[in-house]
Amino acid sequence: MAKVDTSLVAHLPLFSGVKPEDLEEILREARSARYPRSTAIFEQGADAQSFFLLLHGHVRAAKTTPTGEQIVVRYVAPGETFGLAMAIGAAHYPATAMAVDDSVVLIWPNSAWPRLIERFPAIAVNTLQTVGARLQESHTRILEMSTQQVEQRVAHALLRLAKQSGKKLDHGIEIDFPISRQDIAQMTGTTLHTVSRILSGWESQGLVESGRQRIILRDPHKIVVLAERTADGNSA
Repeated sequence: MAKVDTSLVAHLPLFSGVKPEDLEEILREARSARYPRSTAIFEQGADAQSFFLLLHGHVRAAKTTPTGEQIVVRYVAPGETFGLAMAIGAAHYPATAMAVDDSVVLIWPNSAWPRLIERFPAIAVNTLQTVGARLQESHTRILEMSTQQVEQRVAHALLRLAKQSGKKLDHGIEIDFPISRQDIAQMTGTTLHTVSRILSGWESQGLVESGRQRIILRDPHKIVVLAERTADGNSA
């Protein structure tokens, strides 16, 4: 694949504070690859041999529990890094990464990691910030699962996805990648039936529009109100 233009990636969080001439050297350590929709980039439990930067498309990170239940951990948007097992000292990937639409990634071998962070400390700092932000997001989701009603959790999940990968339309904000009701269920710790019931109710109220792997927030403000509603039915 063609050489990556440094001007197209210099603004990405991984390269914050990196000099242009250093960025060229960092990119020379990487190779690019395309993954068609529904292709696994790596599998849970596999040896962590590489780390990745998503240039185009979207990637779903999902974890399978010992009982066989699948949990969607997060969605990766363009410009984000993933597969950062080496940054947390893990020898194996903790989840499976699947391209949810046609995706392009940059791939560095883990063997390059010690050399990169020694020569370019900003890479280590930026990666640590990314890992910290995701840990905070995980804590937030655990708190939601422990304290909130299912409707609140679904509302928070949709708002999180819209913030990350939302596309503004005349009639709302579309989550800009293929996502199903089952995906939402696996993100929020509930069942497909429950998510379908909630979204159908919201559709009848004009709050959302959903079709085959497509969700539009027609009234984001009211979704925010639902997300912040307390157990007694009042807004937080």
